[in-house]
Amino acid sequence: MSPIENLTLTFHKEDPFSEGDTIIGTVSFSLTKDTKIKSVSLKAKGDANVSWESGNTKYYGHWGYFKTKEYLVEKHPKGRLIPKGTYFLRFSFSLPHESMPSSFRENNRSIVYMLQVKITRPWKWSSYVHKEIDFVSRSILNISRVMCPQSGSVNKKVSKGQVQMSASVNRKVCSPGDTLSAYAKIYNSSTKSMRPKFSLLQKIEYRVKKKTKVKLKTLFKSVGDTTGPNTETTASCTMEIPTSAIYTINNCEIISVEYYLKVYLDISYTFDPEVVLPLIIVPSVSHQPCEELEPDQSGLIRSYRDVLALAVLLNLVETGSGVQEHPETEESQ
Repeated sequence: MSPIENLTLTFHKEDPFSEGDTIIGTVSFSLTKDTKIKSVSLKAKGDANVSWESGNTKYYGHWGYFKTKEYLVEKHPKGRLIPKGTYFLRFSFSLPHESMPSSFRENNRSIVYMLQVKITRPWKWSSYVHKEIDFVSRSILNISRVMCPQSGSVNKKVSKGQVQMSASVNRKVCSPGDTLSAYAKIYNSSTKSMRPKFSLLQKIEYRVKKKTKVKLKTLFKSVGDTTGPNTETTASCTMEIPTSAIYTINNCEIISVEYYLKVYLDISYTFDPEVVLPLIIVPSVSHQPCEELEPDQSGLIRSYRDVLALAVLLNLVETGSGVQEHPETEESQ
């Protein structure tokens, strides 16, 4: 049985993080007996992965955003004997400033940001703990939330007449749980009857080189009253953005998430005229990242309780305020 117990990785705040934010946290563990430890490392990475099958062909795509590694306890080839006790190692890590997409999971496709702590011992299995970073891209946080209505119109010739429809929605930018109001003004100068319909659509697209896979999902649908021949009517509906809706993703090389409000007229024996209005779904104000406190400039590792003894034994040298970035290369074995 491993003498390393209660290995945990905690953040000092659990709010979402964005580009350039600093994550401050603590690694804690207990040793049930005096134990030789070679190193304690912190690895951070952000990756997008997609895969799907089409017939007998399998498609895989990967895009790496960053990969870094830093030692909280420096490597020692043979390991150093650490006394029995409980230890706390504090760290700070700054996310890259480059634009990166928000966290995403859908079946075996994902955009994931992760921290991993690894404790290695001579000739023994290593101990690991992982913690996922809740990440929200600034590319959508910086979009103005001013309630700006948008509208569109369509004309179509049908048997013995013409149909005109103008459609609008009260806002373009919204958040999960918000309620939208949509309208359709119909001018039917034909001999046909028709019904207005409103649909909220989600479009997820996966890309691998020149191949794409598109997943369309209807999140909401409403059917209005029938508009008879040679009449003018106005249809309206209210719809709630599902609280589980994924945020819009528009800055990932292999995954995109888009939303549309489609307003169309269901007319028998003809192509339905439609107006498609794009929507952008962003976090609500209460879920946006908070302003970061300045990280402790005195060092990467802080001492609590028995960690002072650990620092003395390992001759730890304070190395700065955070994990430094390294080029994205495969980790050497």
